[in-house]
Parts: sequence; structure tokens; C-alpha cells
Amino acid sequence: MDMQALMEDLERLAPHRLYGRIAGVRGLLMEVAGIHRELPVGARLVLEARGKRRVPGEVVGFRDNRVLVMPIGELDGLGMGCRAIVDEAEARIFPDSGWLGRVVNGLGAPIDGKGPLPRGPAPRPIRAAPPPAHLRSRVGGRLDVGVRAINAFTTCCRGQRMGIFAGSGVGKSALLSMLARNTAADVSVIGLIGERGREVSEFIQDHLGPAGLQRSVVVVATSDEPALLRRQAAQMTLAIAEFFRDQGLDVLCLMDSVTRFAMAQREIGLSLGEPPAAKGYTPSVFAELPRLLERAGPGPVASGGTITGLFTVLVEGDDHNEPVADAVRGILDGHIVLDRAIAERGRFPAINVLRSLSRTMPGCNDKVETERILHARRLMTLYDDMAELIRIGAYRKGSDAAVDEAIDRHAGLEAFLAQDIHEGADIETSHAGLEALLEPAPAPFDEPLS
Repeated sequence: MDMQALMEDLERLAPHRLYGRIAGVRGLLMEVAGIHRELPVGARLVLEARGKRRVPGEVVGFRDNRVLVMPIGELDGLGMGCRAIVDEAEARIFPDSGWLGRVVNGLGAPIDGKGPLPRGPAPRPIRAAPPPAHLRSRVGGRLDVGVRAINAFTTCCRGQRMGIFAGSGVGKSALLSMLARNTAADVSVIGLIGERGREVSEFIQDHLGPAGLQRSVVVVATSDEPALLRRQAAQMTLAIAEFFRDQGLDVLCLMDSVTRFAMAQREIGLSLGEPPAAKGYTPSVFAELPRLLERAGPGPVASGGTITGLFTVLVEGDDHNEPVADAVRGILDGHIVLDRAIAERGRFPAINVLRSLSRTMPGCNDKVETERILHARRLMTLYDDMAELIRIGAYRKGSDAAVDEAIDRHAGLEAFLAQDIHEGADIETSHAGLEALLEPAPAPFDEPLS
């Protein structure tokens, strides 16, 4: 730690320590008496459980001259009369470039067994406001994400925010790992929010790999951890990404998933007595979503850095119009839809390009590329419209020249969209492959496809 950081820590030390005592327990909330005039929402406390165990907590509200504190940890040992010591006015971290290659939890503590994290020179709040809209840069040039279907049909730009919408078991985590390894960014910050515990090591070791981890910071909060920790892990993911962005770097921020962040906020809101609004989600969920997602995107003009955000959304029951999916789709700059029917027939990644959209297209492509993409989309749309007639043999060749071409190109387009999880495809190769696929004369059509 340098001398300046030490002096800042000394200046923050209070001449005395404030504490209250637990005066009530309501579900997941502790009611603390005696210090309600001293604390804002978001302040941190340390709850002294019996047996000398210390449990961190956060102020989430007030009721009847009592502070409502949600513990970030197990409630065992907490009871009436236990002390609640004021720790700090807001949650902060001290990120540093030495965090690259490390795995941390929602509190910013290392969980990879590699020793303590280097402490950065300046603190950063975990809950930060997005840059002012009038001071932000515009999105940059197109970004190579290493996935053919995205590079060709839903091209992303630096500083763009995209959602990956999918039901459970359709392959969004596998797609996320492809993006983490192959995207041409300086740094990756990956938030695994509410993940199954066994999948964390699999993602880091098998999907991300040593090379991917070397240029990444991974933030983990598993599904069994408290709601407050899951929510904070999502906010910390953006805080770390903002640190690297302010150094002028192009940052890739991956989060799996926004839905579990929303579920954590719903759990907190219901504990505070908020009324459920849409499908049990409380109003605070729809207020927190834009505050989180707007932090990604182009940085201030002065910094020169960007945060390209790719956020997965777990749609319940494959309903892509459920409340969280609908809200997130309206906030982000595009969406990539994974289709269960495509996954069931064995094509991965199971991206439905006809239902996917990038709001930076066609501005990031030239005229020839745009016309080629539109032509391919028309062919796929025609085939989907006629698929049932083709399968039963009711369509005869020569009835419609456009449909004939759609049938002839179908197998090639399906092969183009398929990609092995360990395969990378840069953006130039993706466009060249689509050009080669559409330019030659179509293969002869003999019989209806089965």
C-alpha cells in the first residue's frame, strides 16, 4: 500500500465507533435500534453474532425509528441484543490491474486460493451512476466477437449493450464462454450471478481456460448465497469494468444472468414490504435494471474507454415477453435470441437470427454487406414460411423462384450458423463465408426435403 492510500485510510477513521443493537428480526431483516439518525441507505455495518462471529450487513431501509439491515451471510447466532457496529457509509472496492486473472466474490474478496488481491490506490463505489448522457462518447467501430452468426447477422460495436435471451438448457453459458475467449477486447470482466456452484469451476477451467482467465476478472455469487450478495456481485462486476474503462481500455463485460440479479432484488423488495407488481417482481426491480445496465456502454469522452456489455436473460417458460425480458430488451441496444427448437435439432449455438437484432446495424456495415445480410435473411424467412409444405412434399420446384433459392441455400446457411464451442471465426472470415455461400449458383434441387 502506498503512502497516499495509507493517509486516505487514516483520514477516513472516525474518532469513535457507532453501534446499535438488534431489536427485532423479521424474516431476512434485522431491526437495529439506536442509530437510525446516523446512517443512510447503503451504509455498511458489522453484526456481532454470538460466538464472536462477525456478519457484514447493509442498510436497506428504515421503519419506526429502526434501521432495517440485511445480513450478507448466515443468520445463525444473530439475535436480540447483538451489537451492530457502523463500518462505512457506502460499499467500496479498491480495484487494481493486478486483479486480472483472479476470481472474487460479491464482497471483493479472492476465492481462487491465490492469496490476497493487490489494493488499488483509489476507492470506487460499488453502486455508481452511469456517465452523464451528454458527456458520453458514441459507440465505436464494429467488434469482432468470434461467433459467425453474431458477426454476420447481429454485428456488435464497441460500447454496445446486447442481451442474450434464452430458456434454461439452450446453451447460453456455452455461448458466453465462446464470447469470453474470442471477443477482441483488452480486458474481460465476467459476472456469474446466481450460478450453480458446480458450474463455476467448469466455466473457469473448461470454457474460459487459462488464456481467457489471464485477461479477465471473474466475479462469482452462487445461487445459495444471500440475495444482497447476489445483487452486489452484479454491481461489483460493473464497478470493476468501469475501473478498466477509465484507463482508456476496451472492456468486455459479460453477465450471467440479469434475471438472477432481478430475482435477488425482488427478494430484497418483498422483505421490505414492497407490493408485487408483474409476476411477483416488485417496482424496485424495474428501477434497478436501468441503473445497472446503463453503466455499460461508451465511457466519457475524456477517458476514451468503452464497456461492451453482453448480458444473458433467462426467460421463464421460454416466454420472451415475460416482465424482466421485456424490460431488459427495451433498455439494451439489441438482443440475441437462442431458440429451443434449434437446439433440439442439434445446431449450436442455437441463435435464431430472424428474431435477433442489433440496433447498430446497418450503420456499422458497408452497403454490399448490408444487402448480402438482407438477402440471406429473406431466404431464411421464406424457408421458414414454407417449411411445412416442403416437408410433406406439397411444394413443387418451379412454383416460385425465390422459394427455390431458399431451399437450395438452406443447408449451407444452417452449416454456416453452426459453430463448435472451441472454434473461433473473426468478423472478416464471417462476412467472406456468407459471401461465398450466396455468390455461387445454387445446387440443383431434386426432391422435397424430409
